[in-house]
Amino acid sequence: MKKILAHLFEYKSFSRKEAYDILTNIATGKYDSHQIAAFMTTYGMRSIRVEELGGFRDAMYDLCLKVNFAGYDLIDMCGTGGDGKNTFNISTLASFVVAGAGYHVAKHGNVGVSSGCGSSNVMEYLGYTFTNDSDKLNKQLDEANICFLHAPLFHPAMKTVAPIRRALGVKTFFNMLGPLTNPANPKFQSVGVFSLELARLYGYLYQNSEKQYSIIHALDGYDEISLTGDFKIISNTGENYYEVSELGLETLKAEDLTGGDTIEEAAAIFHKIITGDGTHQQNNVVLTNAAFAIKTFDPKKSFGDCYYEAEASLLGKQALHSFKTLING
Repeated sequence: MKKILAHLFEYKSFSRKEAYDILTNIATGKYDSHQIAAFMTTYGMRSIRVEELGGFRDAMYDLCLKVNFAGYDLIDMCGTGGDGKNTFNISTLASFVVAGAGYHVAKHGNVGVSSGCGSSNVMEYLGYTFTNDSDKLNKQLDEANICFLHAPLFHPAMKTVAPIRRALGVKTFFNMLGPLTNPANPKFQSVGVFSLELARLYGYLYQNSEKQYSIIHALDGYDEISLTGDFKIISNTGENYYEVSELGLETLKAEDLTGGDTIEEAAAIFHKIITGDGTHQQNNVVLTNAAFAIKTFDPKKSFGDCYYEAEASLLGKQALHSFKTLING
């Protein structure tokens, strides 16, 4: 690891194969926690290269417990986190809206690391029991149109890194890897990222895959469509710039998206929205993210048509039905 750190300190980068080997050695306990912390921190001060991100992704995916959901066209709606905005759990709510609209969702999630409350925190608090049992997950997909993949159950090799990430408490390159390493390897991906630079790195990686994707970045720093300002989406068809006004929606304020200071508060906000009692602003941001996920399935659909599908799911309680079915299944 000393040679690896010296290499980084000299502003040199690694090949995809070198990055693959480094992450494999980190995950299998070849380095001590101080060395790993130094390695992770260095990437907070320099940009990651596409070859490095690809190598880290390949290693993490190869080490994970994979699940096979044959016969389902799956989407994952997952953000990198790390934007420091403390929003409510927008992508998780949007996932249930998409499931309620009749699409199949394999939601990859984790506890909050660089934020107070991740999707796993909320799901567990609201009564979901994490599982990596393939039969149970297939049953959830069949009955609720959604299953939840709690990352630590599928990435056991990452338990070496988890306490270091918690201790650091800031975003690291592992935030970048979460959406890239869904153990179901869904064909469709709607992913939010915390920087435009990372959006383009994702774009380079996805270009060489068979995925149909939408990579989302709000230009004021959110890793999702926040409606607090304009945003970009990079997809199979190129890069598009959107203004909130052109979607026929109002521009929101940061306080409209607040996620609360505790898991209990975050769960209360989640429950309020999923049961149809969210504010107009909260609903709009959830529905917009859900609409662009639906549009990822069928890019020829207009935003308006996708939004109406999402709205019917949330206000017609189909999203709530998917949620209750998943929790009680």
